[in-house]
Amino acid sequence: MHSSVLTLEEAILRFGRKNRNGRRVVFTNGCFDLLHPGHIRSLEQARELGDALVIGLNSDASVRQLKGEGRPVIAERERAEILAALESVDAVVIFDDLTPREVISRLLPDVLVKGGDWPGDQIVGREEVEAAGGRVVSVPVVPGYSTTAILQKIREGTRGSRAES
Repeated sequence: MHSSVLTLEEAILRFGRKNRNGRRVVFTNGCFDLLHPGHIRSLEQARELGDALVIGLNSDASVRQLKGEGRPVIAERERAEILAALESVDAVVIFDDLTPREVISRLLPDVLVKGGDWPGDQIVGREEVEAAGGRVVSVPVVPGYSTTAILQKIREGTRGSRAES
């Protein structure tokens, strides 16, 4: 299936509960500002939990609020295009809120995936997904990679093949 950048309404038409035809839809979200191997591995793990992976992508405005001035480095349309091009990703939905709660509660994925650095009781959308019969899965964070660390290395002008966290 060709992956693409969709509005929430388009994503619901393609991946909503009524249109799944038995496919298990997995959802995860994030800023994905500078894509690194940690992102790729966690997205591949998420995709293995179902038949289609939908990513909720923080808009530029929400990234700025979460990460501060100077972020994101890559604009939302470009981040979305990069993610949509990945083999493991079926669709990307950009959202403006600080959390993906609205996207999750309207899409109601079968599996909601977050990195293991998020305490289970703080995973946004957990209640909605579990109430609809879905499950929440924590995937381990890949050590040694972080966008913040990569940006720090760039600012400091240090060289290195891997970003240290």
